[in-house]
Amino acid sequence: MSRWILSTTPGYLRVAPFAGDAFTPIAAFSTRAGGTSGAPYDSLNLSEGVGDDTQAVRANRALLLDALQLAPEQVAYATQVHGATCLVPQGPGWAGTGDALATRHDDLVLAVGTADCLAVLLWDSTRPAVAAAHAGWRGAVAGVVPRAVSALAALGSDPLNLRAALGPRIGPCCFEVGPEVAERFAPEDVRHQGGRRTVDLAQAVTRQLVLAGLGPASVRDAALDLEGRACTACDPARYYSHRRDHGRTGRSWGILAPRAATPLADHERGF
Repeated sequence: MSRWILSTTPGYLRVAPFAGDAFTPIAAFSTRAGGTSGAPYDSLNLSEGVGDDTQAVRANRALLLDALQLAPEQVAYATQVHGATCLVPQGPGWAGTGDALATRHDDLVLAVGTADCLAVLLWDSTRPAVAAAHAGWRGAVAGVVPRAVSALAALGSDPLNLRAALGPRIGPCCFEVGPEVAERFAPEDVRHQGGRRTVDLAQAVTRQLVLAGLGPASVRDAALDLEGRACTACDPARYYSHRRDHGRTGRSWGILAPRAATPLADHERGF
């Protein structure tokens, strides 16, 4: 059975249903392929705040959302500040300042932007309730992902019923940090090799999810399932990377909607 569903035009990874679950939402991570933006934002940039042409960005959003059978006017988003605030939007558009969003409204689409940071998509496997978190190292240390789990619990979800998907992000192969950052993480999340000190952000977040009540089998990691081919800094053809591109790059989205995952479309394949 497929764990992920892949589209190249427009580019995204979509979560395939977990075996035996009553509910799987529309949950996807975009790549940079299959859009309309020119360099250095080529081609599926989804951010209007990085210097790209606004019309190209809006066309990219429409391409992506249409492929997922979602609508641009349903998107709820936040001003991300690398913190731990989880917002509960009551309608589409700007929800406020925060790095996570949670909802039970099936007419909303949650979106978080990334370009090295980790997007974490969470949902209740028994009913439509979802949360999306933007977790860079600061947000991870601040606890944005456990905060998103708590927000779903406040909406009536049992953490034992939650599932999580971790998207492409800068991997421990490339996420070199100084001692002041490394000391904020557990020793097992820090690697030392060849005089370099790096952090495994996804490993740290996975531990937080398990401590928050999710079972280890409930966490699906794109990097593990893609055999490591989900480091944003390593793969300029597929992913935007703020670090690799010295800040002049596009943004991908983690997208989540509390409605049942759609069947495999003609432009998609499972793996």
